[in-house]
Amino acid sequence: MSSVTLTNVGLTYPDGTVGLDGIDLAIADGEFVALVGPSGSGKTTLLRAIAGFLRPTAGSIHLGEALVADGSTLVAPEKRELGMVFQQHAVWPHWSVERNVAYPLRLAGVAKAERQARVAEVMALVGLEGFEKRNPATLSGGQRQRVALARAIVGRPRVLLLDEALSALDEPLRDSLRLELQTLTRSIGLTVVHVTHDRDEALALADRVVVLDGGRIQQVGTPPELVSTPASPAVATFLSDATVFTGVLHAGVFSASGHGCRVGVDDLELGGAGEGDGSIAVLPEDVTLTPGTGATVTSSLYGRGSNDVVVDWNGIAVRCRVPGRRPLVGEAVDVRVERAMFYPRAAAAQPVGTPA
Repeated sequence: MSSVTLTNVGLTYPDGTVGLDGIDLAIADGEFVALVGPSGSGKTTLLRAIAGFLRPTAGSIHLGEALVADGSTLVAPEKRELGMVFQQHAVWPHWSVERNVAYPLRLAGVAKAERQARVAEVMALVGLEGFEKRNPATLSGGQRQRVALARAIVGRPRVLLLDEALSALDEPLRDSLRLELQTLTRSIGLTVVHVTHDRDEALALADRVVVLDGGRIQQVGTPPELVSTPASPAVATFLSDATVFTGVLHAGVFSASGHGCRVGVDDLELGGAGEGDGSIAVLPEDVTLTPGTGATVTSSLYGRGSNDVVVDWNGIAVRCRVPGRRPLVGEAVDVRVERAMFYPRAAAAQPVGTPA
């Protein structure tokens, strides 16, 4: 197992497109880190740089103490002792499950007896004990993805890289494999870097989540940190479907620009946030709806724990999570913001005031 350290990593393509910009990230030995962000944010580019498929044009990458990439060095992917699982499992259909899983060991020249023992070990780990002689065509999609995972870890990699590894699977199989993946990687102490477009998956699996946009890291933190104290309105919107109001905070009242929405000091837990131009971010679970005339329900979707509701509040679409009865589309309601975060326009990424 190994740590991963990226120091001021940049990657600019020949046409001038910036893929990564100033990436500083330290992943501890045995840590599970998820990379998330909108399309084109750089998450897959970052994973491919760690894997060795792309060379940084600036900065350096270390696996443990070993330098594997910088401006003049590029250790080939096959020399980095990494395991990798892709969205499409790439299990070879003309080979048995056992031969698929043993392939990395055969390439490494591992003796037959040890190959068989290690294949049996990982097959048991991924829940496919007894499937060694099966043809991959006879397996379900989830079973084939387990084969791909077994093949990735049979060589005892320093780091396991997952590139949308579960996204091609249907629920509830996908949810089941999430649980199995977490249990497996924890049990053998694997360092994992997982790229996913599924925010819930990232928050559920990872020790820390890295939010990227425009090739830059926007925030790194534990799932509770990211959800409760997002570093910017963009992070709050991407990770938690926050509603962002732009306007002015003055004398304890936030007034949204161009709208009649005013959020009073009694509604905000801002601490010493200061005043002036800026934005507030309001998480869906921090909005309460009551009977009234201030807003209109425009969307209402049933959920097991709470209903996902959108209301039009003086021209601002406010997303809410409402327990109990599901409001009807067209229903008139009043909106109360129970908690919000203020981000002064001139401030850096970190919010000046966060909820108590």
